[in-house]
Amino acid sequence: MVKTSRKFENIPPYLFAEIDKMKAAAKTKGIDIINLGIGDPDQPTFKRIIDVMHDAIEKPENHNYPPYEGTASYRSAVSAWYKKRFNVDLDPDEEVISLIGSKEGIAHLFYAYIDPGDIVLVPSPGYPVYKMGTILTDGVPFFVPLLEENGYLPDLDAIPADVVKKAKIMFVNYPNNPTAATADLAFYQKLVDWAKENDVLIASDLAYSEMCYDGYVAPSILEAKGAKDVAIEFHSLSKSFNMTGWRIAMAVGNKEAVQALGTIKTNVDSGIFKAIQDAGIEALTNPAPEIAETNEIYKERRDVIIEGLQSMGLDIKPIKCTFYIWAPVPKGISSSAFVAKMLNECGIVVVPGNGYGPEGEGYFRMALTEKISRLKEAIQRMKDNGISFK
Repeated sequence: MVKTSRKFENIPPYLFAEIDKMKAAAKTKGIDIINLGIGDPDQPTFKRIIDVMHDAIEKPENHNYPPYEGTASYRSAVSAWYKKRFNVDLDPDEEVISLIGSKEGIAHLFYAYIDPGDIVLVPSPGYPVYKMGTILTDGVPFFVPLLEENGYLPDLDAIPADVVKKAKIMFVNYPNNPTAATADLAFYQKLVDWAKENDVLIASDLAYSEMCYDGYVAPSILEAKGAKDVAIEFHSLSKSFNMTGWRIAMAVGNKEAVQALGTIKTNVDSGIFKAIQDAGIEALTNPAPEIAETNEIYKERRDVIIEGLQSMGLDIKPIKCTFYIWAPVPKGISSSAFVAKMLNECGIVVVPGNGYGPEGEGYFRMALTEKISRLKEAIQRMKDNGISFK
């Protein structure tokens, strides 16, 4: 048998693929699983988007290869949406590119910039793809701690000077997965100024900008002065429009970074089915009261989980965005052991914090992707099995 590469041998199994295996094993034992693991919306894609897709798949002009960078109409819709939502001007021809989901775009960015030994500043805890994309391109991930006492924002001054000198890319993700932390424009301005001073490309992952509650409105890094000089931003229709399976997203911002990413993509993929891009245009162009309605559903679910965890002795405040609850595990148990206990004793799937980096140890993540009745049942199962945070 041909031996796999050294690079391949450094890649651990993807976190959520392993969780799927654990879930399947529990199901074979007859356990009724309440899945609060992967962040996949349980609500359907909005009907008006589906209706556009139905019409679009009938059009012969949509059946051939799409433009590599995305159709002109889709890129224009992205540009118009950014203007309306963030008051950010984007050239649809040079500062916007379509993606087959933001995960794909993030993973391919490394191939445009990282040489062996280059450092990528990876938030910890953070989305696992930031680390794995670095490893796949022979870069060196340097974990930047996101600590609760700092509001889960990186301390730029604490990053060693020799590390910064070798760093090419820094990832930020607000609203944050997994912590649900937020960043304001003052932070983004400081980050942009720091990136200019140190010649670092900022990669902003804005996948959760529309999942906000209690009057909170998430900003884009591109609203900061001079941001397009140093920042590329990844956005997705997955969470906002319940389109995770459609695989449609965009990268916007710094012209050179967008074009470099496009060069990689033209060599490894052939773009998004044009009918899906038509559906994406519908999502971005027309008013979306459904987003507010969906957010109200998540807010109600949030309140059920927060109140339930508080009743078990956990000091935790309601989140303002995303659909994730990030919480410390009970004292005296590791993240992985707690996740196993939740699955085997309670029949509940949650995600271990250490899967998001070293600073995630001691935490777990719950996704608000089950109906309220099931969330209430999950809280009751935890109580019945002696789960306590006191």
